[in-house]
Amino acid sequence: MSLLPEPAREARPRGGGDVQAVVVGAGFSGIGAAIRLRQEGWRDLVVLEKASQLGGTWRENTYPGCACDVPSSLYSYYFTPDARWSRIFAGQREIHDYLRTTADRYGVGEVLRCGVRVVKARWDQNTGRWLVQTTDGEYRARVLVLATGPWHEPRRLDVPGLDEFPGPVFHTAEWDHSVDLTARRVAVVGSGASAVQLVPAIEDRAAAVHLFQRTPQWLLPKPDLRVPEAINWGLDRIPGVRRTLRAGQYGLQEGLGLALRHPRLAGPVQAAAQAHLRLAVRDPELRRALTPDYRLGCKRLLTSSTFYPALVQPHVHLHSTAVSSVRGRHLVGADGTAIEADVVITATGFRVGELPLARSLHGTDGRTLHETWAGDGPQAYLGTSVTGFPNLFLLLGPNLLSGSTSAISVLEAQLAYLAAALRHLRREGHASMDVRPAVQAAYNTAVQEALRTTVYNAGGCSSYYFHSSGRNTFCWPWSTARLTRSLHRFDAAAYTCRTPSTPAPVPTPRAAAEGSFPADEDGVTA
Repeated sequence: MSLLPEPAREARPRGGGDVQAVVVGAGFSGIGAAIRLRQEGWRDLVVLEKASQLGGTWRENTYPGCACDVPSSLYSYYFTPDARWSRIFAGQREIHDYLRTTADRYGVGEVLRCGVRVVKARWDQNTGRWLVQTTDGEYRARVLVLATGPWHEPRRLDVPGLDEFPGPVFHTAEWDHSVDLTARRVAVVGSGASAVQLVPAIEDRAAAVHLFQRTPQWLLPKPDLRVPEAINWGLDRIPGVRRTLRAGQYGLQEGLGLALRHPRLAGPVQAAAQAHLRLAVRDPELRRALTPDYRLGCKRLLTSSTFYPALVQPHVHLHSTAVSSVRGRHLVGADGTAIEADVVITATGFRVGELPLARSLHGTDGRTLHETWAGDGPQAYLGTSVTGFPNLFLLLGPNLLSGSTSAISVLEAQLAYLAAALRHLRREGHASMDVRPAVQAAYNTAVQEALRTTVYNAGGCSSYYFHSSGRNTFCWPWSTARLTRSLHRFDAAAYTCRTPSTPAPVPTPRAAAEGSFPADEDGVTA
């Protein structure tokens, strides 16, 4: 059980003012950033969260079956080695509770301001500060950290007649728990990650489930087993076992990533997915409808051992078509299919490439981040720094994730980089640092060239990995080990640094607390 207060009392806004750092968002990224900054001595900071409590995507997504799709041991902070999980792939409630407990353990509640929405942020060249306007006043911050994450803004289903549907309609990220699906005819629109988890979780109580699938997905089996208490007991008491387990699971994920980066190696993995489908679905027509016509890994790779068995149930119906309109209680497919439903659930995912604050974040020339990215889409140096936006750090930014990597592994590498950058600011007495345009351009050219031959780009499909310009703005084209090395050392020569006429006061580092990030001899996290 979490030790944090109830959401209504979790944090009280204090009303703006001068701070060293503002962190926007209180999910995995924001909580991790707050912990790391505080351990680096940046005590005067705030974490702004628009919702009533922390948790990010694990607070928002409460649909039945919601769970992690990478092993729990990888989907947890490295600096909390004693995390206990009840399953190999933890569910939403357990992950949310883990976040709340971790935040409480490291005192994040002291700097958390819930119910505060950022309205606008502008870099003030004269003062070397970010002026962050919020619903609770203006903060003037030396550093701005955006921790809003890519899975934030739901993608809405926009078809004629949906607004007039007489029954409940809601997105999986906005689940309406007042709606009882028992003995109801449920239409699920979308066949991605949330639908793959949702359909098996509701089919046993619904009278009928109609799944509208525009594009089939590759699925691998998911060994979602319960972790016996005896195993957790041993992991707690035998030194090194938990980290060894994590290293082994990391190795398996990296092996999968190798196949995705080199499509010629992906044959055995795709064959395993085909065998999984063949064994679970005996009906040749249904099996054809569920077989993708692109290479495995071109879209986000999904795992489930319950989705196919759910689809073969007599009251579950797959419709291989998009929804083109809604007429009364009838959903009409692009192929003319019409079905009657009592409830519509849109499992249509998120606007992954659209940073929530990009339209209200103004850099050195007054342009917004959205305007800066309008041509070729989101670009950043090491997915973290954007030229023209000094002292701004993006977490889980452009071209950092892939179909096999745990987002938390990427995040912790970024937090090491953030700490090293701020250590440089403090040591050299700089007021600001802004990545050089040529450095950012060269880095992104290399990323796009490396992506060209990966399955992400050459797999024969369209996906949320791509911006409308045709550039892949989501995926990292190399190994996670290379990403960690790239973020391990902060290169000051990549930045233009400015020194104020009167140096700003800087925080004094404190001794690392129990459970702090391990550091090497240069103070950079290993």
